[in-house]
Amino acid sequence: MGIISFFKEAGQKLFGSKPEVAAAVAEPSNEEKAAAANEAASSAIKDYIRSNNLPADNLTITFSGADQIVTVAGLVATQEEREKIITCCGNVHGVAGVADEMTCDEADAPSCQFHMVVSGDNLSKIAKQYYGDANKYPVIFEANKPMLSHPDKIYPGQNLIIPAQA
Repeated sequence: MGIISFFKEAGQKLFGSKPEVAAAVAEPSNEEKAAAANEAASSAIKDYIRSNNLPADNLTITFSGADQIVTVAGLVATQEEREKIITCCGNVHGVAGVADEMTCDEADAPSCQFHMVVSGDNLSKIAKQYYGDANKYPVIFEANKPMLSHPDKIYPGQNLIIPAQA
């Protein structure tokens, strides 16, 4: 899939409570602190993926604070799992993009599109844009579970998975 862009000023705030990340931000030229921050951020993102019960074999997450890119690798059974893991990695405050290096057992599954939420968006409006039918918003909601807990809880800057039309 390559690198998928995300809005780094939006998303889950996973790094705020990590002292290693705060230390690297305060002193970015210190390589030792930067390495500790990248490791702490990678661990926080991996924990977030696990907390959403997204399965992957040999899942590796690396974060580069220098360019705010998460690299994700591992084996997933379905394209849907792959897309959810990418979205989980990218919808983290401070992440500008996700480099997808995962492999998928579903070689011929259709890829999704991603939609970055803007002010005034709701799932019905997004469904109308992509599917021509506002009543198909549950398809988008289901594709973004468990990251979305309710159809009305989307925010500007968030990237959503838009499944291919069936």
